[in-house]
Amino acid sequence: MRRVAITGMGTVNALGRDVPSTFEAMREGRCGIGPLEFRDVDRLAIHIGGQVKGWNPEEYFNRQQIVLYDKFTQFTLLAARQAVEQAGLIFEGELGLRAGVILGTAAGGVNTWDENYRTVYEEGKNRVHPFVVPKLMNNAAASHVSMEYGLLGPSFTVATACASSNHAMGLAFNMVRSGAAVVMLTGGSESMLCFGGVKAWEGLRVMSKDACRPFSATRNGMVQGEGAGVFVFEDWEHAVARGADILAEVVGFSMSSDAQDIVMPSAIGAERAITGAMLDAHMNPEEVGYINAHGTGTAANDKTECSAVAHAFGPHADRLMISSTKSMHGHLIGGTGAVEMLACIMALRDGIIAPTIGYEEPDPECALDIVPNEAREAQVSAVLSNAFAFGGLNAVIALRKV
Repeated sequence: MRRVAITGMGTVNALGRDVPSTFEAMREGRCGIGPLEFRDVDRLAIHIGGQVKGWNPEEYFNRQQIVLYDKFTQFTLLAARQAVEQAGLIFEGELGLRAGVILGTAAGGVNTWDENYRTVYEEGKNRVHPFVVPKLMNNAAASHVSMEYGLLGPSFTVATACASSNHAMGLAFNMVRSGAAVVMLTGGSESMLCFGGVKAWEGLRVMSKDACRPFSATRNGMVQGEGAGVFVFEDWEHAVARGADILAEVVGFSMSSDAQDIVMPSAIGAERAITGAMLDAHMNPEEVGYINAHGTGTAANDKTECSAVAHAFGPHADRLMISSTKSMHGHLIGGTGAVEMLACIMALRDGIIAPTIGYEEPDPECALDIVPNEAREAQVSAVLSNAFAFGGLNAVIALRKV
């Protein structure tokens, strides 16, 4: 089995439109959640989110491209450009044939759905743009990335709700590790911050009206975000041979299913995914210094995840640092694991542990070191990234420091 290196990363999210600005915000414990700005927001009960403010696609794409790109695709392409530029790869000849893209999204082109439902039902028009379907389909972002870079290998989209990005990155890891590909672009994106997207989530009654406070006894729900994260996963020997700067090594991945409830999580299912990732990585629990938690800020998720971590790590759980960066950038649903992977790489590369901001009061059922409110300097050699989705779909990725 081949080793897998991360040689590029890119992002656009509520904290920043690139990796350096996102890292800076995470180090400062800055909150990217604020008042939502879009049409008919006054008709909603929820008025906050991790929105990418002032987004103007014309800064990055021409008019012909914008006609084809929903916002989730736009975010993806910008993040992919950053990742490929950092990796310094040109996909020509044999490399193009052995490179692909696997991305995660839960809902795809929600903004396109929303705009066209409005056109047909509210405005009473009988025609929509001929590119509506190619614009809204879940695989649109993956397809456009493959076309932009000439990636002729395995290319597809994974949709597993809030675990989509982790599933996508885990599958990309296995593609490279098995030798099925030399390079994979992977990660995920989401843009559900529009009237229809937020209105649908309101119905679940899991949304906070004021802030995201994971693991705090005063938490009152999750806050949606939007954006993308894209990474270059590359065969280790290929990366070394060309002198690439290796950011981190992907060493393990595990998936599990609760097979229990469509919305309520299971600590047993989450624990199996956590222990499975460490087994796959041949990693002892004591090696893990930091976990980027799923940490949504809902009582059901936070308590279940803390229980899973405590059982998976035993006595070492008390020495772990575990934080939820959703408190800063919001919950990007299918794209969230990709942005959270950045915090894992920052921990390994820079020795900075991103905090869980908004923490107010201890919860006895979440009695772990959740790095409250302020980032922490700490040297760690191995980290995990957790993602647990509606439908009981769990995906955990393990990274090691280079």
